[in-house]
Amino acid sequence: MKAMILCAGLGTRLRPFTERWPKPALPFLGQPLFRYHLAVLRGAGVREVGINTHHLPDVMAATARAECERAGLSLHVVHEPVIQGTGGGIRGLRDFLSGEDFLVFNGDILFPVDLRPVVQAHRASGAAATMVLLPMPENEKYASVDVDARGQVRRIAGFGPGGEGLTPWHFTGVHVMSPRVFDFMTPEGPEDINRDVYVRMMEAGVPVRGEGVRAYWSDLGTPSRYLATVRDVLSGQVSLEGLGGDSPFAQAPRGPENAWAHASARVEGRVVGPAHFDAGCTVARGAHVGACVSVGAGVRVGEGARLERAAVLEGTEVAPGESLVEVLAWGAHRVAAPL
Repeated sequence: MKAMILCAGLGTRLRPFTERWPKPALPFLGQPLFRYHLAVLRGAGVREVGINTHHLPDVMAATARAECERAGLSLHVVHEPVIQGTGGGIRGLRDFLSGEDFLVFNGDILFPVDLRPVVQAHRASGAAATMVLLPMPENEKYASVDVDARGQVRRIAGFGPGGEGLTPWHFTGVHVMSPRVFDFMTPEGPEDINRDVYVRMMEAGVPVRGEGVRAYWSDLGTPSRYLATVRDVLSGQVSLEGLGGDSPFAQAPRGPENAWAHASARVEGRVVGPAHFDAGCTVARGAHVGACVSVGAGVRVGEGARLERAAVLEGTEVAPGESLVEVLAWGAHRVAAPL
């Protein structure tokens, strides 16, 4: 089976961090976010992966190449000089994806879900596309996917034919598609898969299904959401056992200080935890590492520094006595990320 990971987004809400990494390449607990995607897709039977690039294309392609080689998956890359949106991005990999059903996965989420039942349900249904859905989160304002009693999607973010007795769901950013979707795409130009392509399909009577699942899901698109996801993983709210060796804890065994530390991490300060220490980082004696802290590769935390509910990305120096509380840090940048 083949899959596409959408990797062309600009990541404007995560600047300045996305001036260094495209969102799917962003480090998260010691490894690129892209690695988590591959683990989920490989578990669903995917053996070939395609990506589209636009922002920092060389960084994105190099990350994808290294991670696919590590996972034993082949990689196909298409560059978009002009960003094409989700529909146009999928259309750009038409030659690669055509021939059988395929998966599409947003590149900026953490979603450790078993997709095998979803793929089986899609194939059994005969639908042209299946959107993977979650119950609408409380106190969130995501645009809904409205589904009828038969599981057919009838409206997306207010677009579509609609109907009576519809139930609103939250879209995860993951689809299963058949090549029939390409028949409803424009020949060129940007377009959205949900608000343009799927609406044309619904209006033509071509079935688009919704498949509800139960799994942890997070959009890492803002500093606050990134930090909240670190908190959720370190506090045990996210099951990552299904990722096997691709779990961030596989190379960082848990120690007595309620922390996971890579063998090359040197931690001499006080640790309350839960915390994660990546390869080659150092935490000086007299530093304090509190709850829900991620210390990236090669980070140096100076004496007397204090970290609480913070993520420090690779290569950063935290000055002696510096306090980082609910902050996402990289280089000289310190971005408040209130939880």
